[in-house]
Amino acid sequence: MKILIIGSGGREHAIGIKIFEQNKNVKIYFAPGNGGILQIGENVILDVENHQSVIEFCFQNEIDLVIIGPEQPLVNGIADDLRNAGINVFGPSKNAARIEGDKSFAKNLMNKYGVPTASHKTFKNLEIENAIDYLSNGKFPIVIKASGLAAGKGVIIANDFNEAKSAIIDIMQNSIFGSAGEKVVIEEFLEGEELSVFVITDGKDFVILPPAQDHKRIADGDTGKNTGGMGAYSPISFVNDKLLEEIKSKVIIPTLKGLENSDSLFNGCLYCGLINTKDGIKVIEFNCRFGDPETQAVLQIVDGDFLELLNSTAKGKINKEIVKYNGGSAICVVVASGGYPDNYEKGFEIFGLNEKFDENVKVIHAGTKFENKRILTSGGRVLNIVAFDKQNDLKYCKSKAYKVLDKVKFEKMYFRRDIGFKAIKL
Repeated sequence: MKILIIGSGGREHAIGIKIFEQNKNVKIYFAPGNGGILQIGENVILDVENHQSVIEFCFQNEIDLVIIGPEQPLVNGIADDLRNAGINVFGPSKNAARIEGDKSFAKNLMNKYGVPTASHKTFKNLEIENAIDYLSNGKFPIVIKASGLAAGKGVIIANDFNEAKSAIIDIMQNSIFGSAGEKVVIEEFLEGEELSVFVITDGKDFVILPPAQDHKRIADGDTGKNTGGMGAYSPISFVNDKLLEEIKSKVIIPTLKGLENSDSLFNGCLYCGLINTKDGIKVIEFNCRFGDPETQAVLQIVDGDFLELLNSTAKGKINKEIVKYNGGSAICVVVASGGYPDNYEKGFEIFGLNEKFDENVKVIHAGTKFENKRILTSGGRVLNIVAFDKQNDLKYCKSKAYKVLDKVKFEKMYFRRDIGFKAIKL
């Protein structure tokens, strides 16, 4: 079997590793991939914005399945063009990807189908003064979101009116998130424990993977700027069978039904960003793909044929019995370039990658490149140190992950030292 995975981050590397571990005879191409891919597959240069060139590559190389990692290609409609060419693809249509690409669409869908979420109001680019007037009567803290794609960073939590006003001006007038900020969603601030739930679905039926908790902020104690994610762990102790049933009945089922009724049947991974409030579960946001870095942790505690799960889903009839939670736990620590999520330098050599690590530890690459027989940094989030344990000992996982960071080094590297702190009371 031949597979093309589109993307270059830790999420894509983790998916590739999972498939390769279970299916050594599978040929995996990555476009564009990263510096760690060579152990499991082949990096290829493809302009993923040129859908015809991707289609031609798939035909020339007899690709059996395309797995699309990032949100931007999905929002651009690559899955539609591949399917129309008769190519099997895991990833939602352009219409369905609006659930991430347009937060106002997602909010309207939730309101129409009774999916619990924060109260909100949407403003267009020419409505800056209206948005500011709305804020003058708001309750703080308040959440301000760019409606479009902003690489996971388009959310500002304002603690008072002046912060909120500045955020509106920055997003809508100064375009700090580019065209993503042409519409802004202002939401009430929700309090509770956040969780990420991956729903693998063919649009009608679905499988829920073990829930995870992400660490979005750059600094320890969940402080500082929002990032694409500085670490994650799975599972979450407070997610019991009762809460999972609430998530199914109040979030997943009505959302999938709403998407189907909106000519947006969802085939792929529906990421549910949730918060467990005193009033029950509520949706913070939906994404149209696997989360990063949650995927890196979640896949370590899933047993079964993961490739068949994705392949059967892509073909339109999910095999619900092919994977299951193995009872363990996992933690992922993101190693970033100093300065991330703002300006940072690239091109530093990474040392220690050839060390022998514990068998329950994986080093998953993200912003790396292979050049002149060396692995160099090439992005903001550089590596993912993932440790896992089938006995569900998260404290053990954390200890194993951080021990690796005594050996793996590069100039100006940065990582949080408290990943999993809400679940681990040391």
